[in-house]
Amino acid sequence: MKTGDIVIQAKELTKKFGNFTAVDHISFEVNKGEIFGFLGANGAGKTTAMRMLCGLSFPTSGSGTVAGFDINKQQEKIKANIGYMSQKFSLYEDLKVWENIRLFGGIYGMKEKEIATKTDRILEHLGFMKEKNSLVRDIPLGWKQKLAFSVSVFHTPKIVFLDEPTGGVDPVTRRQFWEMIYEAVNDGITVFVTTHYMDEAEYCDRVSIMVDGRIEALDSPKKLKEQTNSQTMDEVFRKFARKASRGES
Repeated sequence: MKTGDIVIQAKELTKKFGNFTAVDHISFEVNKGEIFGFLGANGAGKTTAMRMLCGLSFPTSGSGTVAGFDINKQQEKIKANIGYMSQKFSLYEDLKVWENIRLFGGIYGMKEKEIATKTDRILEHLGFMKEKNSLVRDIPLGWKQKLAFSVSVFHTPKIVFLDEPTGGVDPVTRRQFWEMIYEAVNDGITVFVTTHYMDEAEYCDRVSIMVDGRIEALDSPKKLKEQTNSQTMDEVFRKFARKASRGES
């Protein structure tokens, strides 16, 4: 694990909806250049927690910083310094491949010349030059994922949040996607990722496991397996997740 500056910090972070506590006083830190896995079964509260960190939802109580900005007071600055990719890809299906890239470059305030140069570079790197004029809805699912990830880091954010980014594709495509994640880390981007695939948890520097709104475990995959006398991260996850007692949040 690379150490250095702390780029995400949560202290007693809590989110309530009426009498329901979706996120219950969680505290953790993420270091610059780290791949941090944020795991939990449906209803554990991980998506709610991620929305607070991304500046999309205010905490009920607690505090935190993302890229050095206060999640309670500087949400717009957080949004400008992060990338985000959800399972739904956040792409515009009725726009062409190159149009999606340039659109998001503009949204993130990049200059036209930089957008144009970097668009061609990304298309070449992905092997998408022949598909640059294809509508996004017409390209395969795996290609959409690679494009969506490239768009999410197009402006070279300090942190990229990936919310179950590899759902629905084959293991080979998932592995290729993770190679792109490693490239991003090599470029200095910190990765915060949720996933339901426990083999992907093995690729993370550290992993937290949420159960019923609380963080029940947080350590490297190797140490979590040692602590729970498990052979795989799937086995580790099941040992903690079986403690869950609530539905979706």
